[in-house]
Amino acid sequence: MKQPWIKSPWFDGLYVLSPPFVALLIVFLLPDRFKTTDDMPVIGWVVLVLLIDVAHVYSTLFRTYFNKSRFQRQRILFLTVPLLCYVAGVLLHSAGSLWFWRCLAYLAVFHFVRQQYGFMRIYSRTETRPGWSAALDTCMIYTATLYPILWWHLTPDRHFNWFINGDFIQGEFAGLKCLAEGLYGLLLSTYVVKEVWLCVHTRWFNWPRNLLIAGTGFSWYFGIIWFNGDLAFTMLNVVSHGIPYMALIWISDRPGVSSAKRTAVRFRVLAGRTWVVFVGVLVILAYLEEGLWDGFIWREHTAVFGWFQALPAVTDHQVLALLVPLLALPQMTHYVLDGFIWRRNQTA
Repeated sequence: MKQPWIKSPWFDGLYVLSPPFVALLIVFLLPDRFKTTDDMPVIGWVVLVLLIDVAHVYSTLFRTYFNKSRFQRQRILFLTVPLLCYVAGVLLHSAGSLWFWRCLAYLAVFHFVRQQYGFMRIYSRTETRPGWSAALDTCMIYTATLYPILWWHLTPDRHFNWFINGDFIQGEFAGLKCLAEGLYGLLLSTYVVKEVWLCVHTRWFNWPRNLLIAGTGFSWYFGIIWFNGDLAFTMLNVVSHGIPYMALIWISDRPGVSSAKRTAVRFRVLAGRTWVVFVGVLVILAYLEEGLWDGFIWREHTAVFGWFQALPAVTDHQVLALLVPLLALPQMTHYVLDGFIWRRNQTA
């Protein structure tokens, strides 16, 4: 049986499966202060947050609003979701800014977790195996993400947050943390035994699925539990999520794909050009959004967004209730639409 690659061994390996392992290696090589403190160098913020995290949000445009045929088919969805997200955001922020950021943080966690499940399903699509085996895979991928999140909720001394300080509900419960750790170890052991059993009985090993689950487990465990540094968490979290997502968009919805298929030579030339367009659009939009955030709200990276410092810093609560959800709208829309645009009947 062939391995169920999305595109090819080299593409999947480089852009989908290797990012968490490469990120973990880089984190191990970082100075200790980046593993145990909230230090975040500007260059690290630019590469990880601006060029990967924020940029990957805008890659959704190529599968939605920039895709003419899909937009025509799902026009109501694509126009309604941003409107509803904005209204909900304004209502939440009006009730209190923490309500807004907390709900957005949990929506983001849901999105991150579901992405890993989605990739696992893709890499399991050709397997013929018992139902209990598929169910165990599902339990494993969800546990690999949700156990560190639960541990984070039970450990308030982390030097990082999802969006802002206090966005997660946290409290010390040593007994629950110990129980969760034991169940996690038991499930992990059961999964390993299952894979050995399958390999012996089928004479076949699903490399991409197991690398995906292993990479997910490593990035979430080390990023949240093992290390306690903002840079370490951000690198493992963002690289493992953003790069595979942009890669999937690239192979399925990059600009000019249909016309590029006419000849092999033209395909290579146009693919090279569209790669520049694809990345360029993401970087420009990400820079503009973060510049507006920094100019109006945060004022944290003046060296990166010098031009945006001419904008007035907004402090009025009523104005913030309208402005913050507007600036966060691309992110909210990305989280919600992502639950629809990868469904089987929407995927070629």
